[in-house]
Amino acid sequence: MARPIAYNATLVGRTDLTDALATFRIQPDQPPRRRPWFTAGQYCVLGLNNSDQPELASVRRAMSIASAPEADGPLEFYIRYISRPSSQNPLTHLLWKVTAGDRLYLRTSAAGQFTIENTVGATDSRLRVMVAAGTGVAPFISMIRSAVCRQPAIDLSNWTLLHGVSYPAELGYRDELLAISASHGLKYWGTVSRPGEAHDWTGDVGRAESFFDPHRLGELERRVGLAAGRFTPDAAVVFVCGLTGTIAAVLTRLIDRGFIPHAKAIRDALGVPPEARDSLFYELYDPTPVIDVTGPEPIEYRGHVPPRSIVVPGTRPKEFPAGTYQLDCALIIGWRGESHDERLSLNETLRKFELAV
Repeated sequence: MARPIAYNATLVGRTDLTDALATFRIQPDQPPRRRPWFTAGQYCVLGLNNSDQPELASVRRAMSIASAPEADGPLEFYIRYISRPSSQNPLTHLLWKVTAGDRLYLRTSAAGQFTIENTVGATDSRLRVMVAAGTGVAPFISMIRSAVCRQPAIDLSNWTLLHGVSYPAELGYRDELLAISASHGLKYWGTVSRPGEAHDWTGDVGRAESFFDPHRLGELERRVGLAAGRFTPDAAVVFVCGLTGTIAAVLTRLIDRGFIPHAKAIRDALGVPPEARDSLFYELYDPTPVIDVTGPEPIEYRGHVPPRSIVVPGTRPKEFPAGTYQLDCALIIGWRGESHDERLSLNETLRKFELAV
């Protein structure tokens, strides 16, 4: 049996928006001395030991940070309870038992390339259109908060956030975002895909990607201040964070407008010239786990693949009433040096598995 992970952080508070959606504020015992120690849009690893079933040992998961890097105090995470986990030891089932004052593990190093700096760069002047499904809003919250922390009087009128959820109660951070809209010009619209079950909702309806439907794109152009037909890569750059369905839907709606995804596999399939600049970036929040098996204990990621990791397809067993079956996963089996051929970055291999356009 693997040894329990040593706890190094404390849950200082949590806010439950629904039975299955909550924010968690976690204070590490020894925050890194370098400040800021992460970049808006990155993630770090949380972990817990399974004390109820010690034979399952511990579990660790990568989670996007919602806090601003410049902010003091605990880190904030926006997390959904996984009701149908693919793992026998899901982190959220343990995390939902944790209350303020309880201990847990937090890796005080961040990773991830889904940042302004690693995509378009801070000086890019195009409209920034951020599309989030569910908890995929977390990295965008970090980006918006960071911008306001760095420049309290910043004009965010060229930033747009489209947040899609099933029910109004799931629009986390809505009050904060509306306040930033009023004070800094952020363009923010939440949309609800099940309005029939939310009779008091008077806002937009449909999924986040519905804003890009052909019959609605003209309305989005008007809202963000573009002339008809001007929602193109010359005027805007699009960031998408959420499940594969949302990402694929945005891709298929915007490719005809000339938007070019950053993933090399898709660029190659579309015959995009190497010199053409990227204009659509995405971060997967999918249930397919990516498991680091290079250490003494597995570390599980979902939607995140650490830089320079070498990833291969794999399976793992899961018990069902009818028996044990092997479910798909991806395994990190090693790490490549920075000088290795870029084709060895299996970020793209994973995307080939999960994203068909």
